[in-house]
Amino acid sequence: MRTRPSPRTSGPRRAHRIRGARPRATARLTATLLAAAALLVSACSPGNPAASADRTVQAALAALPRTTPAALTPYYSQRLRWRECGVPGFECATMKAPLDYASPDAGTVRLAVARKKATGTAGRLGSLLVNPGGPGGSAVDYLQQYAGLGYPARIRARYDMVAMDPRGVARSEPVKCLDGRQMDAYAQTDMTPDDQRERDALVTADRRFAESCGAHSARLLRHVSTVEAARDMDILRSVLGDRRLNYVGASYGTFLGATYAGLFPERVGRMVLDGAMDPSVDARRLNLDQTAGFETAFKAFAKDCVRRTDCPLGGRGAAPARVGDRLRAFFRELDARPLRSGDADGRRLGEALATTGVIAAMYDEGTWAQLREALTSAIKERNGAGLLALADTYYERDPDGHYSNLMMANAAVNCLDLPSAFSGPEEVEKALPAFEKASPVFGPGLAWASLNCAYWPVRATGEPHRIEAEGAAPIVVVGTVRDPATPYRWARSLAGQLSSARLLTYAGDGHTAYGRGSGCIDTAIDTYLLRGTPPPPGKRCS
Repeated sequence: MRTRPSPRTSGPRRAHRIRGARPRATARLTATLLAAAALLVSACSPGNPAASADRTVQAALAALPRTTPAALTPYYSQRLRWRECGVPGFECATMKAPLDYASPDAGTVRLAVARKKATGTAGRLGSLLVNPGGPGGSAVDYLQQYAGLGYPARIRARYDMVAMDPRGVARSEPVKCLDGRQMDAYAQTDMTPDDQRERDALVTADRRFAESCGAHSARLLRHVSTVEAARDMDILRSVLGDRRLNYVGASYGTFLGATYAGLFPERVGRMVLDGAMDPSVDARRLNLDQTAGFETAFKAFAKDCVRRTDCPLGGRGAAPARVGDRLRAFFRELDARPLRSGDADGRRLGEALATTGVIAAMYDEGTWAQLREALTSAIKERNGAGLLALADTYYERDPDGHYSNLMMANAAVNCLDLPSAFSGPEEVEKALPAFEKASPVFGPGLAWASLNCAYWPVRATGEPHRIEAEGAAPIVVVGTVRDPATPYRWARSLAGQLSSARLLTYAGDGHTAYGRGSGCIDTAIDTYLLRGTPPPPGKRCS
């Protein structure tokens, strides 16, 4: 399979698209995938947390001086030229930032910014920056298609809703690697190799992907780190005229927000980190946690599935454990005999794309019905179109065979932020038993998916580290108990690191919590954003 677990995801949760723009289940999935799909793309995970003692890393993550260095003054004092950008009610602009913060005069990067001004006139609170995660998810798309229209009216009345595509993403000088046909081949690479030939093919695919990124985006690859993206956010805060940064980040967006808090603790305003990442864990633990998270989500799906008459993996009343056994058997069949799909480009549904489709549906329980239908069509009618559609939504592939740069930016950021989980296939093979124990269904594929950063053309500049952000205003960290992509333990860990954090727990399914239908969660977050009052300690919602 070609899904790639990554410590940084932006996942599809709630309807982040304009309501009515497409069928509800697909809309919810697409939006959650803005935040989470990328999580599964490139597992460049951290190494030993003890390595975070490295002095260079400590210096990069320490709080920066409160005064703006003279070399950065032109960036902080720039004026944005707002213009219409094709979506009624929204304005767009281009912001400049230094390509290399260590050498601000050595070139710039142009970053796409969008906003929707506050709808009210009284009690305005400044700007609210939003990021759906990834890395690689377009924040501008998220703003224009969901947040700027779907956030609660009372939030939109008092905040200018703002988004910026991070460097290397979407409209902000996107990282470029493979073309559409090459991405099709890459997405179909067998991620559960059965012999040396298949293992070599997997390694070759990873090497070609990395080499292509290096050939097409050499200028950017060394400068798309999360630290640099967080510093770009501070320039945006300044040019918007805000004394402090108000921010809502989902999935990888929580790592981006926490990094900002660590660099600029005194400039933190009202900050919500939903579906939290843990920046301190090592590579093996991070990937095993996430693998176990998908197993937890799949067990919840299986338990629900066998209660229904249309469950294709077990009749009503069947033991949920049988669902996993039957799904694994189905994947083995596809490995040998891919299914027709009716795809205009001739793609068939093999094990890789089928697994991607199933994993995509784990992000949002609202998509389980769509998954049951797709599995029924594939298993009983031998038609892979439904699962292929889920996989395409995950990969942001359109009907014409074009991909967004989500997966390419995801790899570029992850592989720069953290050293590869494994240095070669031999290390993956030794780790397979632990991954299979964490998830009999997804474990092997997610283990092999952790290899791709081993061949990246640029050396990682980050390491695992704790973020304390001493002196920051209260920060709300949100964790979902059965979140498949960002396990709940990560939210607890991040809340324990941040000196001013308040943990808000959602006892539910799916990736992230805000806007998923829990009035308790939504009220707690809205109250915080409007009044600055964080939820009480130990607040738990369902």
